[in-house]
Amino acid sequence: MMKNLSQTNPKTDPSSNSEKAPEEWVSGDEPMTGAQASYLKTLSEECHEPDAFASDLKKAEASKRIDALKAKRRPVRHRNPP
Repeated sequence: MMKNLSQTNPKTDPSSNSEKAPEEWVSGDEPMTGAQASYLKTLSEECHEPDAFASDLKKAEASKRIDALKAKRRPVRHRNPP
């Protein structure tokens, strides 16, 4: 049985609130957010891939680049306490 939006609750029915691919986002063609720009810039520097950052990216493309860089990034190693 198909539920309509008014019958679903994302807290009790997580499948109704599933993650969409960036190319399916309604706002995917809007400029990336400040948070995306900051995170992408940081990741591009950490991964030594400065060309991954561009200030004119759209939200969907920024998200894809962030995911790709996160997959390449080395885990952070914490120092052992003295």
